Amino acid sequence: MTRSKPAAAPDRTPARRRIRGLDADERSAQRRRQLLAAATELFARQSYSGTSIEQICQAAYVGTKGFYDHFDSKEACYTALLEQITAGIQQRVGEVAAETAGLAWPERKRAVMAAFVHAIADDPRLAKVTFGEAGGISPAVERQRRSNRRWSAAFLNQLWPEQVSLDERQSLALSLATIGGMFELVADWLHHHDDGGAPDVVETLVEDLTRFVTVVEMGRRALE
Repeated sequence: MTRSKPAAAPDRTPARRRIRGLDADERSAQRRRQLLAAATELFARQSYSGTSIEQICQAAYVGTKGFYDHFDSKEACYTALLEQITAGIQQRVGEVAAETAGLAWPERKRAVMAAFVHAIADDPRLAKVTFGEAGGISPAVERQRRSNRRWSAAFLNQLWPEQVSLDERQSLALSLATIGGMFELVADWLHHHDDGGAPDVVETLVEDLTRFVTVVEMGRRALE
């Protein structure tokens, strides 16, 4: 007699509850996006110091518990927002640098400068949060800012077209100083154009940054 196989045990793994088509992980990610979007709006409109966690939660339609599920503090929320904006800027300028690799240096330089400016000026809130708020918030935020500058300096250091009589440390130091000057130009532009980035005003910033980098470049060539 052929023995029948025992019936398979029923799957007792609980089904993941979906609300409005989203499971728990997806809802958590959605809440985080809502909190960062609300923080972007509030920090840009009324400053970091003038914004409370409660206001961020109200604007995001997320409870305070939901906030602390993602961020330990308002500072941690700001740092996460700064990281998100920075990643977007880095991706945009990196893509343009790759796309323009075959162009002559003057055209490539301006294209990269334009990509950087538009990454922050197309949505003026991003420039305000990144360049108008970051200074002096906390040591952790300052470390993030310094990390961003060093990444930018290393990126610029790879773009310079000519080899000059500088070793790697000296060349990177000059690139870091150049980035500092560029960021100061952006901060000053933001201070004087706080009403937003009209196309002609944005193009003026592109021109100013391109001219500044060109002057530094001339100084680098003079070292040959």
